[in-house]
Amino acid sequence: MFVNWHYWWQAHLISCAVDAAERQPSARRRRRLQRLIRGHRVRNVTGWTNSYYDDMAWLGLALERAQRMQLIDNRKPLAGLERQLFDAWSPDAGGGIPWRRHSDFFNTPANGPAALMLARTGRLWRAQAMADWIDETLRDPDTGLIFDGIRRDGTLERNIYTYCQGSVLSLETELAVRIGDPRHRLRVHRLVDAVDERLANGGVIRGGGGGDGGLFNGLLARYLTLVALMLPGDAPADVRARQIAAQLVLGSAEAAWENRLQVEELPLFGKDWSLPAQLPGLGGDIATYSGGSVNPSDIAERDLSVQLGGWMLMESAYLVSAAGYPKRR
Repeated sequence: MFVNWHYWWQAHLISCAVDAAERQPSARRRRRLQRLIRGHRVRNVTGWTNSYYDDMAWLGLALERAQRMQLIDNRKPLAGLERQLFDAWSPDAGGGIPWRRHSDFFNTPANGPAALMLARTGRLWRAQAMADWIDETLRDPDTGLIFDGIRRDGTLERNIYTYCQGSVLSLETELAVRIGDPRHRLRVHRLVDAVDERLANGGVIRGGGGGDGGLFNGLLARYLTLVALMLPGDAPADVRARQIAAQLVLGSAEAAWENRLQVEELPLFGKDWSLPAQLPGLGGDIATYSGGSVNPSDIAERDLSVQLGGWMLMESAYLVSAAGYPKRR
């Protein structure tokens, strides 16, 4: 048994395996994907769900992609996860949906991916209500970026995380495609500009660190790719948002690749894509779970999250480059 096993990291491992099977289909890759999904269920012991709505949302998105793109039947777990997320909606308590069961904290990392999953499973009216709640409650009017969350007493947690921006970009892009209301496109325009101005240096998304943070930048890259490939509209602002999103992905991927290490002829990505990766040794502290989140290892490149984030970025860059976008000059 693995003593340390992080549910939401494993959800993104499944999603990365979907990416690989889409990019270069093979029976072996599809079998691996099926085994990862089965392994997730077995290792979680109690079923598909847990106490954290953000975790369940990320797993739901991974299973929905595996079903839609690789025809792996996940109807039963998807129905259970969808029900959990739909029923958690708590407008009378100040939400939004909470971060976890019995919590008074309503945050973007739960509401963004949960609403995206509900949009993809046909609950568009609820997904739109959640998008409107995020925009009205958690958007910083000064920067245009999305705060981490809000407590029931109205206290804002003003931390800015890259994956919060990514999850909102994906949600608003999905709604722009499925519903067509112009407010969703306008929100994407505004948020892409804010990310470009405040969360990137020289066209490279800023470093996210290790532990849970190792996934943050990869998720932003994944959903900037969604903007680049899916955002509808031919107005200059639509074209500009798609181009900026694509350039951030390509610039980040080039930096991460140039700064990687080669270990047994395979890439080891750094915690900060603009800096050379470090080789983790056998000593030092490893990632630890505390208070509902995972703290980084002494050398963050050891963490699965960091490597998944780099993998996501490379899969994203493949899609953007295949669509013919040029790199920013």
